[in-house]
Amino acid sequence: MSQRYEASPFATRRAGILLHPTSLPGSAAGALGAGARRFVDFLAAAGVSVWQMLPLGPTHADLSPYQCTSVHAGNPRLICLHGLAERGWLEHLPAPRVEPPPDWHAVQLKAAHAGFRERARADDRHAFEAFSERHCAWLDDFALYEALRGEHGRRGWSDWPVALRDREPEAIVAARTRLAPVIAQVRFEQFVFFTQWHALRDYAARRGILLFGDMPIFVAYDSAEVWAHREYFRVDTEGRLEVVAGVPPDYFSATGQRWGNPHYRWDRIEQDGFRWWIDRMRTQRELFDLIRIDHFRGFEAHWEIPAHAETAVDGQWVKGPGERLFQALLDTFHDLPLIAEDLGIITAEVDALRVRFGLPGMKILQFAFGGAADNPYLPHNHERLSVVYTGTHDNDTSLGWYAGLDQATCAHLHEYLGHPHESMPWPLIRAAFASVAALAVVPLQDVLALGSEHRMNTPGVTEGNWRWRFHWDQLPEELAEKLRGLAALYGR
Repeated sequence: MSQRYEASPFATRRAGILLHPTSLPGSAAGALGAGARRFVDFLAAAGVSVWQMLPLGPTHADLSPYQCTSVHAGNPRLICLHGLAERGWLEHLPAPRVEPPPDWHAVQLKAAHAGFRERARADDRHAFEAFSERHCAWLDDFALYEALRGEHGRRGWSDWPVALRDREPEAIVAARTRLAPVIAQVRFEQFVFFTQWHALRDYAARRGILLFGDMPIFVAYDSAEVWAHREYFRVDTEGRLEVVAGVPPDYFSATGQRWGNPHYRWDRIEQDGFRWWIDRMRTQRELFDLIRIDHFRGFEAHWEIPAHAETAVDGQWVKGPGERLFQALLDTFHDLPLIAEDLGIITAEVDALRVRFGLPGMKILQFAFGGAADNPYLPHNHERLSVVYTGTHDNDTSLGWYAGLDQATCAHLHEYLGHPHESMPWPLIRAAFASVAALAVVPLQDVLALGSEHRMNTPGVTEGNWRWRFHWDQLPEELAEKLRGLAALYGR
């Protein structure tokens, strides 16, 4: 039985903006301070009540938030150092150079930890102890994993000495003793991240803003979860991948996408009552009001690629846990404030699973034009229980997309939108706001009318992604007024 729509955040028509915290102005480090609160203020002034972002976990060197070293942990680079100085844990916060050294932020976090040990108030120490106890199910393994990864030159766990790779008890006990100071540092950083995040979420709530997160279905191979829970993943006795995740050829790639993530042993996870997934969802609910589940269709059936294959072409569909998993989540939490990323090859079974649990799907306006009138992404085919986007982080900016349209698609777009006199992409933004979809989300790049050079990610390209940032002078007061006018006009 699906959850009651009237009790969900989608009972009210809302507008949202998509912006990852790393895209806030200035350095990508320290985004959880004044900059994040200033952006919340902009959203409130613009009549926008949802801030959507990408996954918040610690990233690998490519900075992809969809390949994190933990599905629970927060990225310590988002920690605001000024907030630590205000609490008295950083006595002297040196101003970073224009291009600070790569380890500058980490050095300051170590200094803050030392200050915490020396000067923290009793209530802060109690809060740290309570956090560590509440999150011990993942924090203990993650802290040790991070310490061992540092000890081994940031190499993945599959390249560690066998005793550590395979978590032999004596080796693990020795490592916890040997690396105790590093483990303590990781614990402290996670405590600070969650503390600052909760402060931001409280601030946003007071301004009427919901925080909208993103949870990838799959886990990075080099992650604390795969190392600590190999029994839940399709790896062999030596930890080597057997099959990997991806999608078949689609809109984004003629050869499909080979993501390289390990697949789950769903039978083993189900034997444990889906506890691993329930714990993962509990962490995300602590951080967010709404959660997008990336690659929702993979819960009904997923594309399984042999680990030795170079592309995703030679894969096969394999059934997933579907209804059984979501029923376990609903039984545990009693509501599912989830959005299903249902793009790509969607079957009747996938759609039935989404509808069964009352989950909104996604409608992308960049996919709407150039075809027939029954295209589900055209606004007249939208449904209330959905989220409409001009584009997502994986799309080109709408202005860049528009510049690349062929003549027939461009003509269809103009005819459908009534030959608008507004400059692009505002007619597309207006169409999103006018949609019957309960939530309309626009990437900030589209609000700023930016071209292709400002896109966040290009699927299938490994270099140059996830680095875009805007500047405060790009958000003049009249921009907020324009958005507020649209939100009021279309009842959002």
